[in-house]
Amino acid sequence: MCVEGKKYNATGKIQSVQWISIYAAALVTGVGGGYLAEKGDYTTGFLCLVPIYILAAAFAYFYQTQEPLRRETASKFIQDMKTICRSKRLLWAGLFVFLYQFSPSFGTPLFFIQKDIFRWSKLWIGTLSTLGTIFAVIGALFYFKFSPKIPVKKTLFFSVFLGAATTLSYLYYTPATAVVYHVAYSLLGMFIFLLLLDFMARNSISGLEAASFALLTSLSNLAVVASNFSGAVLLPRIGLEGLIVISSLTSFLCLFFIPRIIVGPGNG
Repeated sequence: MCVEGKKYNATGKIQSVQWISIYAAALVTGVGGGYLAEKGDYTTGFLCLVPIYILAAAFAYFYQTQEPLRRETASKFIQDMKTICRSKRLLWAGLFVFLYQFSPSFGTPLFFIQKDIFRWSKLWIGTLSTLGTIFAVIGALFYFKFSPKIPVKKTLFFSVFLGAATTLSYLYYTPATAVVYHVAYSLLGMFIFLLLLDFMARNSISGLEAASFALLTSLSNLAVVASNFSGAVLLPRIGLEGLIVISSLTSFLCLFFIPRIIVGPGNG
């Protein structure tokens, strides 16, 4: 994805296909698994997986790599790690990604509002989740179509303000707005998520794409963990409304790093 994606300006398109596949598989798994759970038994369910695994193995076996695998040595590994650690471009990209993804989370309290205050059934919550998945796929399709023409840096800048606004919108949370938010933000969220992944792929270091891209995605995942933890700590202290406001304000922390980030060729 990073190597051929940067070569053909297709980092966004390749990742769009990846996430469309993941969400489509989740939909099939959810619907099919639910049907099997109701009509069949676990043995049938596991047997249905066998041809899927065989098909996946066939794709892996027949995939043709562009370059032969190189043999790693301890000294080469150390040199590669030095190259990664000395890259100022990767450093600024990593700091930006972490702060872009970090904001105290308040998702769990919303679930209890849906269940305890809105009195939504498990079936309706599951249906809404499925609807969100469908709109996430639509968001990925949009990114697939427009990604080569998107000015990534400028769009990331404006997405910060969009993210802060959508966060504040949860201060007005009713059964009607909950449905609208879930559908609309699933589409927008997937589009912005792919935008950030696209940015990370374009900032991977040539020759060390796997390691540098993995580092950036690890920082993104770490930010999500920090968001969940900070949200859990702050909720009993400042309440849900205060947490939503704080979450919105932390969205702006990454703005200080946008002048430093680079989108395009180069490893510096």
